[in-house]
Amino acid sequence: MSKYRKLTHVYYKCDYHIVFTPKYRFQILEGMVKSLVEHDLQLISSWKDVQVIELNVQKDHIHLVCSIPPKVSISEYMGILKGKMAIKLFKTYPNLKQKPYWGNHFWSRGYFVSTVGLDEAMIRRYVKYQEHHN
Repeated sequence: MSKYRKLTHVYYKCDYHIVFTPKYRFQILEGMVKSLVEHDLQLISSWKDVQVIELNVQKDHIHLVCSIPPKVSISEYMGILKGKMAIKLFKTYPNLKQKPYWGNHFWSRGYFVSTVGLDEAMIRRYVKYQEHHN
């Protein structure tokens, strides 16, 4: 795998660690639901040109390490991802709409995101001593 990805006019390395949960952190992501979530996540990601580097689906949350192109914002990607997966899950498993579950909401509103980048100290050294490298 190359360190940098390329679009028409840009080379980039925009890697993120994202964590998100089902509503009320119900332990529902197992069995066929887990398989459907993994499959749909890969499908939607490839549609948005997002490269999934690591994916770990636990019973009550999902860890995702991915490379998102600069033309797609993280909030846009998460909105599409969570929205499309919720619609498919409710169509496939209509019993999820009933109590004690969610109604029409499968995922929690928020998510955690952190950049996965180069070592900060190395970048500071590079910026500080940049003129010495020419």
